[in-house]
Amino acid sequence: METLNMTEVCVFFLKGFSAYPVLERLFFLFCLTMYLVTLLGNTAIVVVSVLDVRLHTPMYFFLSNLSILDICYTSLFTPLMLVHFLSTQKTISFIGCAVQMCVGLSTGSTECLLLAFMACDRYLAICWPLQYPVLMNRQLCLWPVGAVWDFSFFVSLTAMVIAIRLPFCGHHVINYFACEILAVLKLTCGDTSVIEAFLIADSILMLPMPLTLICLSYTHILVSILRIPSAAGRRKALSTCSAHLTVVVLFYGAVIYMYMKPKSTETHIYHKVFTVLYPVITPMLNPVIYSLRNKEVKEAAKKVWSRSWTSK
Repeated sequence: METLNMTEVCVFFLKGFSAYPVLERLFFLFCLTMYLVTLLGNTAIVVVSVLDVRLHTPMYFFLSNLSILDICYTSLFTPLMLVHFLSTQKTISFIGCAVQMCVGLSTGSTECLLLAFMACDRYLAICWPLQYPVLMNRQLCLWPVGAVWDFSFFVSLTAMVIAIRLPFCGHHVINYFACEILAVLKLTCGDTSVIEAFLIADSILMLPMPLTLICLSYTHILVSILRIPSAAGRRKALSTCSAHLTVVVLFYGAVIYMYMKPKSTETHIYHKVFTVLYPVITPMLNPVIYSLRNKEVKEAAKKVWSRSWTSK
């Protein structure tokens, strides 16, 4: 088998739904609509959180970061995917593929850790309400979030560098719509034990550990809520957590399906459909969930909207 080093690899071919042109056109319309809604919804969350003073709280600071993450993630994959739906030349450059791997891993890792911080924020707000303003001041919000962004990017950059330094063999056809690192590793013919060990360690750090922290936080939250004597108080406490908990279930459910499924199902068409829908539907649902379940966000959005019209 002919071995090609990384300097000889110029492009990768993204197979996607090449065998289903009708399906590609349908997905183009659907994904374009979802992408525009995602950009509009998440941008609105960020703008409202910045402009409305009432939302200058730790919870909405974390939510703004989550919205920025969703914009970055979906903008990394969706525009090129839309182009490929209407094109017969479904290629991506070697550098473009490396960028997709790095930023895709980085945004996913950051979201795992950010969701854990948001769970801790809800735990402190409900279980320690009197101490909450001191425990979650501005500095205690800024430095963990900054550290999470930096750490996730460094880990993802390291994984990407290890992956692209491996030799590639034969064809350069990726059976998906984007350069996902596990799919790219299938094209290599070198020793992948180092990168596999690195990805396993990263997965343990970014998936079970934050998820355990989230479960522990919500266990304590549930115990505290059950101790509230009034039904109205219990409903109010639950309403502050329901949106975040819904996002956690959607995010971790999708991640577990994508990375812990049996290998034999990896090339089935229903998995391809899922990989198309995941980058556009999940980021679109986050602002919808938070806006529909949160009166403060809806009121702030109305206030900003009316202010903009009044100024005109």
